[in-house]
Amino acid sequence: MSAIARIAVGFDGSEDSTVAVEWAAALAVRLAAQLRIVHAVGLLEGAGLSDHLIAHRENAVALATAAGLDASRVEWVASPGDPCSALLRATDPPSPADLLVVGSRGSGRHSGSLLGSTSLELAEHSVVPVVVVPRSGDVR
Repeated sequence: MSAIARIAVGFDGSEDSTVAVEWAAALAVRLAAQLRIVHAVGLLEGAGLSDHLIAHRENAVALATAAGLDASRVEWVASPGDPCSALLRATDPPSPADLLVVGSRGSGRHSGSLLGSTSLELAEHSVVPVVVVPRSGDVR
């Protein structure tokens, strides 16, 4: 049995988060782990002014199952707040994630950055290992 039973991955609909979900799902298959897909819900989404939340969920779950992960092992969480806080909460009891996975950058790009601000903040504050998946998804 693997020490990694639950993997949490951030998803915001960007290309980088898509690659991260695919990578995390493939790892979950290999480890027979659960996958929690975390989407940070901002003020507009929380107020019901954005209808893309359902599309994000369907897309993310489809990515995970296309990687071979059984749908019963996939959980979608729409969590209020900023992406870093939402992902850090995924490591809280009662069912804490053992690993956090994010893409190298989210939808708020800053040119010249190698890592996004969420990746850097997670690396600084997480109590579990953090994997930052490059856009190519080629992590060996």
